[in-house]
Amino acid sequence: MNRVTLITAMSALRQKLSELFSAQRAPAGYQPGRTLGQLQRNLGLARFEQVSPTLAHAVLDDDSLHLEIRERTESQLLMHLVMTEFSLRLPASAEGAARFELHHGGAIRRTGICCRQRAGEGALLGQLQARLQQDSALHEALMPLDFKRLHIELRAQQWHVRLEHMGGSEVVNRMPAFRRYIALSREQRDVLLAALLGLQRVLRTL
Repeated sequence: MNRVTLITAMSALRQKLSELFSAQRAPAGYQPGRTLGQLQRNLGLARFEQVSPTLAHAVLDDDSLHLEIRERTESQLLMHLVMTEFSLRLPASAEGAARFELHHGGAIRRTGICCRQRAGEGALLGQLQARLQQDSALHEALMPLDFKRLHIELRAQQWHVRLEHMGGSEVVNRMPAFRRYIALSREQRDVLLAALLGLQRVLRTL
């Protein structure tokens, strides 16, 4: 096992341990599945199946996109957040391991989409950046998209995309007690699905 593969495996292990630890210590007042139920209404997809309290599978009506949607909690002082993470898994022709992070450029106004490599094969960064720039429809969807995190990872000859949107989430406060669901608007829903379709299209060419 080379150094890059070892680092990637250790990173994946840390992520899984973190998710396991979070699942075992759910925040007080957390209601698994509540946020997914709200999100289902926002998405308005006929094919949406909740397979566990915190996990759902969704498919676009034309069968062009298959999604895994997961609830993720984050504890803070006297409150917790429930976020929804949209995931894609695609077969990859490229070998090796790599991890990328996409974010908006610009301090105040969005000036573009930046791609940063966190680990893995350096040659893939240039290829991914070139595909992102060439796909104008994907760029047009990503620019107005209010995403918090967008990670792309290559491992075991599969592309893994994880996108966490700012909408489709819930804020739960203990003192004073309140719950607030942040809806996924119709406009954000449309650019979210367009962005995921675009990422699927781009990664299939790498």
